[in-house]
Amino acid sequence: MPSKRVNSDKPHLWKTDIAASLDQFNQWFMDFAPAAFLATRIKTTEHVKAALIATNDLQCIDANTLMKSPASLSTLRMCTAPPLAVDRLIGLAGANKSLIGRMEEGKLSVHMKKELLEENLNKACHVLIRLLDHHIFPWLNSRKTPSENERDRASTIIADRLCSAVANPIIRNAQEQRQLTLIEKWLTTRGYKKQSHASGTPLSKMKAGTFSFRTNLTVGVEKKVNIPIDVVIQPICPKKNSLPILIEAKSAGDFTNTNKRRKEEATKIHQLQETYGAEVTFVLFLCGYFGSDYLGYEAAEGIDWVWEHRIEDLAELGL
Repeated sequence: MPSKRVNSDKPHLWKTDIAASLDQFNQWFMDFAPAAFLATRIKTTEHVKAALIATNDLQCIDANTLMKSPASLSTLRMCTAPPLAVDRLIGLAGANKSLIGRMEEGKLSVHMKKELLEENLNKACHVLIRLLDHHIFPWLNSRKTPSENERDRASTIIADRLCSAVANPIIRNAQEQRQLTLIEKWLTTRGYKKQSHASGTPLSKMKAGTFSFRTNLTVGVEKKVNIPIDVVIQPICPKKNSLPILIEAKSAGDFTNTNKRRKEEATKIHQLQETYGAEVTFVLFLCGYFGSDYLGYEAAEGIDWVWEHRIEDLAELGL
């Protein structure tokens, strides 16, 4: 932890900053979250249409079809009444959990024998076919090819179901990207250049005046693992230990989630300190619902932060 702290040692300012951060996040949500959700829904609708085409408009749901188009499974789960969560499908079908998990990522199991693969896929297909929502797909009763309007209408409904299931990640990803864009703009106006740090090169050798996003750093002494860091910045005038500044961009739309996940940052800084020394600078970039309990916990763990609504505080890190 650097000797000079930015905000973690100023609890008399926390209440005011918390209120300002809430206002900023809520304003952003009202102005931009609907557009971010809509853009994702449009993209998701195209994926749904692709799944309909792959399954002959849901009239050919079988193992062979899923082997050719494993990514269709996440869409097919939303085509049932009621829509099925991943674990619910696994439980009802008695299907292999690892296989279903890989298919949610658009992949098939590479080690499973073909006979066992077909057996598991047929189990899943049996459940999906039995629970298909015929009110959304009226052509299933008549066994006719749907019209373009029918297919478009059904695709939009299923896309909404998919987006609703991942609404929070959609908003969180949009907010994170916005935070990174703000940091990039702040840095570039001060002469910094975006440049990836070469893999395998010591962190202390990062070129002065450069920064990178979403960089994996190797931590651990006996057991080495990679952890992602949102922003890595080597000051124009590097610190004595030549280690760059590490920043984690964080936004939250409620207090409960932040308190549940606050131990993640504590684990991360302990891993970083174990690998790179106690003087490593790991700072949070906060916007949203971060209350006094969260801030107090992070401060006790030696973690400092910069509020997005006062981004100029980044300068106090030596940037």
